Amino acid sequence: MRYSPLLYLAPFAAAITLDTSSVSSIESATSSVAQDMMSYYTGNQPGQVPGLLPGSLSCNPNVEGTYCWWEAGAMWGALINYWQYTNDTTYNNLTINALQFQRGPDNNYNPPNQSRSMGVDDQVFWAFSALDAVESNFPEAGGDNPSWLSLAQAVFNFQHDLWDPLTCGGGFRWQVFSFNAGYNLKNSISNGGNFQLSARLAYITGNSTYGDWANKVWDWMESSPLLQTDANTGTFYIWDNTDSNNNCTDVQNFVWSYNYGTMLSGAAYMYNFTNGSDLWLNRVETILNSTYSLFFPQEFGGNIMYELECEKSLNCDQDQKSFKAYLARWMAVTSVLVPSTAATIKPKLAASAAGAAGQCDGGSDGRTCGLQWTTATWDGTSGVGQQMAALSVMGSNLMTENMRPLTLRTGATSKSDPNAGVDAPSNPAATREPITTADKAGAGILTVLVICVMVGGSAWLVY
Repeated sequence: MRYSPLLYLAPFAAAITLDTSSVSSIESATSSVAQDMMSYYTGNQPGQVPGLLPGSLSCNPNVEGTYCWWEAGAMWGALINYWQYTNDTTYNNLTINALQFQRGPDNNYNPPNQSRSMGVDDQVFWAFSALDAVESNFPEAGGDNPSWLSLAQAVFNFQHDLWDPLTCGGGFRWQVFSFNAGYNLKNSISNGGNFQLSARLAYITGNSTYGDWANKVWDWMESSPLLQTDANTGTFYIWDNTDSNNNCTDVQNFVWSYNYGTMLSGAAYMYNFTNGSDLWLNRVETILNSTYSLFFPQEFGGNIMYELECEKSLNCDQDQKSFKAYLARWMAVTSVLVPSTAATIKPKLAASAAGAAGQCDGGSDGRTCGLQWTTATWDGTSGVGQQMAALSVMGSNLMTENMRPLTLRTGATSKSDPNAGVDAPSNPAATREPITTADKAGAGILTVLVICVMVGGSAWLVY
């Protein structure tokens, strides 16, 4: 079901047209796609909850028209990216209100009404949006509201004691709370998202504590079954999840585009944090090459993004329909953080954007976006995920070196608080003594930092 749009949609609007070589064409196309995406949002209406999409309180990704809490968080990040790409401020106030309203009583994106389905990855997608705000100098909420950077740091701190060395030698469980289904699983999006969060905090603040934690998470994933290289083909597999009940001796052999995007961007941030180390460059290239072979199949020309596990049969759930949004955004970021990758990334983003525009010709308005970018015939699907993916891949073609993610040394203005959330009642580490270190973040001022955690990416269904 489609809800009343935030902005009026003409009932016979023309299909989306896109010229990826024209800035004005991309801006026009993304404006239309963003407007249609926001037609699903009801949180600004009387009696509704700011920040949430329909179904966020129940979270069943197998039900059409319902969206889990994490996907709402991701959507606000997509709108921050849209603002950064186009300077269109239409959705800024809604975004600020949503990200602050959903921060929870302890300012760490752990609101009580989401506890029954709270995953490590759920939290981190909201933190990613806060970091998108930091890296682009998106307007702060002001007043007594916490800064964007402190919200992400509070998530990091909350997660520290969720690291589980008692099973599988480490790693994060998927779920925060033991009473939730899937608590036994250690999955790539939670651990990989946690890795990305730490890498980005290291990049932004210059603090080695975050970088050390990013290394720790990568090393554990590499020692687990989650990361494997096929000896015959050289394909680098980022598998979906492993089971702590079996001491992580088995693995679910599913590959998803957002897992590759999460690990790719985290490695790109670490490449910068380590001043261009060969180790991290090699990891970026390894992930990127397998991203190309798995999610840009030669069957469709080799340049159009494709969700391997579910797109062909159109059985992607509500979560999975949005996954290409994140890979697109993180490939674009990688292209400016690791400039040597731009030559191969940009043609794929351009072709994918053109393919996405070709799918945005459905529905009663004639411009609803579908999932299958490999065909210009609308596939009959619609929803926030499809709109967000189209918005992100089109907008990513506007990413330039001038949009390189900011740090506290290169112009980011969000206030750092390394101890954010440490004393919050919900923090599992609240009784732990802080471990202090020099935070060389912004202007060289020394502050106290708690050794913390890395949080994970997005929640989705258990196999």
